[in-house]
Amino acid sequence: MIRNILGSLVALAGAASAVLSPFRDWYDGRAGQDYRVRDLFEGITATESGVLVSILLPFLFAALLVIAGVVLRSRLAVALAGLVVLGFTILWMVRQGQATGSLTVGGDGAGLQVGVVNALAGGVLMLIGALLMRGRGRGVARARREREREPVEPYGAPPADQVDMWPPTQEPGMSTHTSPWPEPEVDPYTGPDPHDPRTRSYPQAPPPGRTGDPRDPVHPPQRPPEG
Repeated sequence: MIRNILGSLVALAGAASAVLSPFRDWYDGRAGQDYRVRDLFEGITATESGVLVSILLPFLFAALLVIAGVVLRSRLAVALAGLVVLGFTILWMVRQGQATGSLTVGGDGAGLQVGVVNALAGGVLMLIGALLMRGRGRGVARARREREREPVEPYGAPPADQVDMWPPTQEPGMSTHTSPWPEPEVDPYTGPDPHDPRTRSYPQAPPPGRTGDPRDPVHPPQRPPEG
């Protein structure tokens, strides 16, 4: 995070320096906005240029690339903007050298001036900003790997106070599952215990060596009504 912020600030400073450079003197008192973009490909002439068709145009494009790269955290866009600024500045230096026969640096305004320095510094700052930025590719890949490592339950246990559609029957009803594990099965009913006298409903034979009433102790015979 800190590297992204620092790299973004450096890149934005470079974009500002590049955009302001055409408004300053470049060579022999001539401002950068007086050089047409087509002069960089066809040769430097003395023809004056409009602002929107001057060397300011590619620098504005580079500044927009820097802003997009900062917002999207794209190191490639910021680096491309720096290469655009440096490329057009170096191309201008080549054409200016061809037009005058040589390039000179003088303190009396007879050679390269501060506008060129601003443009070169802006392109270098953009490249430094791209190097400082971490980008977003590693963070996204790391978050994807962490999500893949987390175990995913096919069906999570719903809250007890909410109606759910519990698989596999998909029948609505109040949730009774509080655990993802299946409930234990109940032993099937096999009838009353024959050895329990509370549930015995039929006569039993007396044990060997013991006599007793063979009648049913639970349901003794009733005397028929006299009539």
